Amino acid sequence: MALLSHLSALPTLEDDLALVESKLENAVIAKDPYLTEIAKHLITAGGKRVRPGFTIASSAVGQSNTVSVPDEVLMGGVAVELVHLGSLYHDDVMDEAEMRRNVPSVNAVWGNHTAILAGDFLLARASEIAASLGTEVAALLARTIGELCEGQILELQSAYSLTRSEDSYELSIAGKTASLLSTACRIGGLTGELEREVIDQLTNFGHAYGMAFQIVDDILDIIATEDQLGKPAGNDLIEGVYTLPVLLALKSDIGDQLRELLGKELSTDARDQALTLIRSTDAVEKAYARAQVWAQKAKAELESLPSSPATNALFAATNHLLERANSAG
Repeated sequence: MALLSHLSALPTLEDDLALVESKLENAVIAKDPYLTEIAKHLITAGGKRVRPGFTIASSAVGQSNTVSVPDEVLMGGVAVELVHLGSLYHDDVMDEAEMRRNVPSVNAVWGNHTAILAGDFLLARASEIAASLGTEVAALLARTIGELCEGQILELQSAYSLTRSEDSYELSIAGKTASLLSTACRIGGLTGELEREVIDQLTNFGHAYGMAFQIVDDILDIIATEDQLGKPAGNDLIEGVYTLPVLLALKSDIGDQLRELLGKELSTDARDQALTLIRSTDAVEKAYARAQVWAQKAKAELESLPSSPATNALFAATNHLLERANSAG
C-alpha cells in the first residue's frame, strides 16, 4: 500500500510529495544527458517515497493547522531519498538483480560498472543538498551513509551462516534500514526548526519504526504470495540472508531439518521446502511479536508530542505497518 494511504491524516502530503518528485528529477540532472537518463531511471519508475514522507510529517508535528512545508524540508526529503536510491543501485549490483520497481534494473540495462558509478553520483548529489542545509544535516547524512554500509557488510558477513545470532540480525537491520528512516525524521525536525527534545523523539521514533518495518518486510518474504510481494517469496533464503523468522525456526523442533536445506545455495524446490518448514513453526508469530515491540517503542516516542495532523499520520503509519503482516498472513 502506498505511503499516501497510511499518512492520509496529513492532507498536504500529496502536494508536498509532488514537489519532492519534481525536485528529485531536477537534482540528478548531469552535464551529460546519458548520466541524467541513468540517474533518473528509478525516480521515473516511481516509488512509495516513505522517507521523504516521514521528513515532511516530522517537520509538521507541531502544527495544528496543515500548511505546505518550507523548501528546506522538501530538500531534506530529496536528500534522504537520493541516499535510498543510490543504495538500491548498489544493492542490485550485489544481488545481480534484473528488475526493480517493475522495470529492468540499472545494472541489467547499463552494466555493473555504470550502475555503481550512477549510485555514487546519487549519493554525491544527496551530500551536496545536505551541505546546503547546514553542517549538522551534512554530518548526519554522511554518518548515515556509513551506517548503511556497515549494516550491509554485516549482512554479507553472515550470508549462508546457520549460526547467525538474533543480535547480529538486529544490528544489521539497524544500519541498513532503521538508520535512514531515523535520519529522515531527524532531518524533518532540523529543517522544521523544532525543539531539540522533539527532534530527539522523532529520531528515536524513526529508528524504532525502521526496525519494525524491516522485521515485517522479512516476515512477508516468508509468508506472502508472489502477487503480494511483486517477486517470488523466499528470495532472502535464495540469497543466503537468514532473517529473524528463519533464525527462530532454526531453534524450533524442525531446526535440524531446516539446517539440512540451508547453509548453501538453494534450488527452487529446496527453497519451497524450507518455506513450508518455517511456516509450520511459531517462528513467524514470534518474529511478529518482536516487530510489535519495536512498533510500540515507536508509538511511545509519539505519545508526548503535540496532537496534530502530522503526529496522527505517524501513528497511523505505525499501525498500518503491523496490519501489512496480518493481512498477508
